[in-house]
Amino acid sequence: MKHRSTRFAALAVVLGCVSACPSRSPHVASAPRSASPATVRRPVVDRYHGVAVTDDYQWLEDAENPEVRAWVAAQNVRTRAALDGLPGRSDIEAQLRRIYEASFANYRGVVRAGGRLFALRSRPGAQQPFLVSLASADDRASERVVLDPNDIDASGATAIDLFEVSPDGRRVAVALAQNGSEVGTLHFYDVETRREIGEPIARVSNPTGGGSVSWAPDGNGVYYTRYPRDGERPAADLAFYQQLYFHALGTDPATDRYELGRESPRIAETSVDVSADGRWVLAQVANGDGGEYAHYLRGPTGTWRQLTRYEDAISEVRFGGGGLFLLSHRNAPRGALLHIALDAPSLDAAVTVVPESEAVIRQFVATHRRLYVAGIVGGPSQVRIFDHAGHPEGEVSLPPFCSVDSVVGLDDDAVLFRAETYLTPPAWYRAAPGAATGGVLTALHDDPPVRFDDAEVVREVATSRDGTQVPVMVIRRRGTTLDGSNSTLLGGYGGYGVSMVPAYAPTNRVWLDRGGVVAVAILRGGGEFGEAWHRAGNLTHKQNVFDDFIAAAERLVALRYTTPAHLAIRGRSNGGLLMGAALTQRPELFRAVYAGVGIYDMLRVERDPNGAFNVTEFGTVTDAEQFRALYAYSPLHRVTDGTAYPAVLLTTGEHDGRVNPSHSRKMAARLQAATSSGRPVLLRVSAHAGHGMGSSRSELVAEQTDVWTFLFDQLGMRGTP
Repeated sequence: MKHRSTRFAALAVVLGCVSACPSRSPHVASAPRSASPATVRRPVVDRYHGVAVTDDYQWLEDAENPEVRAWVAAQNVRTRAALDGLPGRSDIEAQLRRIYEASFANYRGVVRAGGRLFALRSRPGAQQPFLVSLASADDRASERVVLDPNDIDASGATAIDLFEVSPDGRRVAVALAQNGSEVGTLHFYDVETRREIGEPIARVSNPTGGGSVSWAPDGNGVYYTRYPRDGERPAADLAFYQQLYFHALGTDPATDRYELGRESPRIAETSVDVSADGRWVLAQVANGDGGEYAHYLRGPTGTWRQLTRYEDAISEVRFGGGGLFLLSHRNAPRGALLHIALDAPSLDAAVTVVPESEAVIRQFVATHRRLYVAGIVGGPSQVRIFDHAGHPEGEVSLPPFCSVDSVVGLDDDAVLFRAETYLTPPAWYRAAPGAATGGVLTALHDDPPVRFDDAEVVREVATSRDGTQVPVMVIRRRGTTLDGSNSTLLGGYGGYGVSMVPAYAPTNRVWLDRGGVVAVAILRGGGEFGEAWHRAGNLTHKQNVFDDFIAAAERLVALRYTTPAHLAIRGRSNGGLLMGAALTQRPELFRAVYAGVGIYDMLRVERDPNGAFNVTEFGTVTDAEQFRALYAYSPLHRVTDGTAYPAVLLTTGEHDGRVNPSHSRKMAARLQAATSSGRPVLLRVSAHAGHGMGSSRSELVAEQTDVWTFLFDQLGMRGTP
């Protein structure tokens, strides 16, 4: 339905680089210990259900206030002074640059159209991925560049946010966004000539709400999502009320035909797909980010009808098998596949073709006669093959701790799938019915640019406060001694049903080279064990996520991987919230914390333009019970004066449309005023980044250099391997 480069990058941004090692005492750190800059307190009292809450730093929410901008500039100066002169920094930066510029065939978002394959590709030295086409997965020599944003903008500030290829492969629609903003303008290009055609359409995609486009079968028009233009709604609503339109190439976008969305929620997130014969159009409308979906179908008469409602627990619908396949979670939290015919499309007539099993269904693809179902069991993937009636036809054999994140149907009932492990990079394989021994490696791969031949993956298990078993994946060098001396970096996420599947992170090499251990906690709130696992960690159950993470940290200590003096933690976005909760609830358990683009003020987050989308995941202060849960763990409100907090590095980007940068500003000010440990609390604000998606390669290297340098210094690690 949509091929968003932002979505492709999500797991890499969440995991990033993780791990650590001791070479000198973790209590000896060389960063300058200048006093925290004084931040004026201007108390504002808000009342929620009879509870008075004082916010001393609400004035930092106004990013355009010259006083706020001066405060941010002072924070950046202090951070640069603390990090730039640290020993080993240049070696860290050099190694990261080599890693980010390493050459390997990283093809993402592969689609098939007009007998060719199209994909986003990265290359050494390029700031942004670019769009290519190939004759087949076995003929890399046939690769041609279709659109390269690096040619459009050499600075790397322009990124492909989404793309869709016409069925005949002659045209492509591409949304381009600047400075990591994820606000996309849709452009149309002729694949053969690479020339732009037609008029661009603004505001087709936006952070969180995303965007979608799907071609009509004749390639002369597209169905696409659009946000309101100036004057169509009040300024406060311009990032909401996403609607669906149809655009005929060569016409004025102002005359485009409205299709759907006027009755959708304010926080709707819409995607669209068109059947191969063009007679049916399918729209999925998510109610924010909490995992509720409704589906609408437009038939040959041109009339839209609602196919599923939020309460039906249908998370995905796809054309196939002469009708529609539906992924249902009704009485099946791990997912079951249903099928309905298009001649009488009704959920009441749905037939179960693949019942629920131990594997959580992540995606499915219907070819001419087959149904490929990719699932996960606690993180690692499984790919099963069925006919359209649900009769089993084998399973693709995969390596241990492997993840499959993309499956693409081919004309001969085979599929291409992209697989990777913690230790081996992503590669594309071909699988066909009867191939139970595993997929065949295609040409869409390279030898690993960074090798982990000396490493192994171990699955440990922690017990959370309520007895829940929490997996902890550990990446370590073979022969690692469990004596409590290993500098260890623990990461996690735990939200939105996002699964922390095995992922190749070449920057882990930076940490392992210095003797460290990498760990990833599989927390409730994610989707690793199905929708019940997700629901056990959202809304009023969010504290379970933090309990799980703390249990994982304690388990690593108990197993003598590390000690609190050698333990650092990291997370981004919802994982940044996790970091804020962990460091305020158990400050003595961690030595250093990296939190990127995090959410810290849970009482005001829904006031943010993007925050409203999160209400279905986090809850709202307008509900008394949900307010109590939010206030109980809100990191900003749990900071206590005089507490010895660990060293903290907070990062954000000025163009972040997913998490308001004010969260990081306020959290930094509050921690700097409260901590008694003498350890630094640093804030890094980038003027050239957003939430991380669409960031240039140079921006990624710069931020990661700061992160690693900070962590190495705080844990007493050497900067040179």
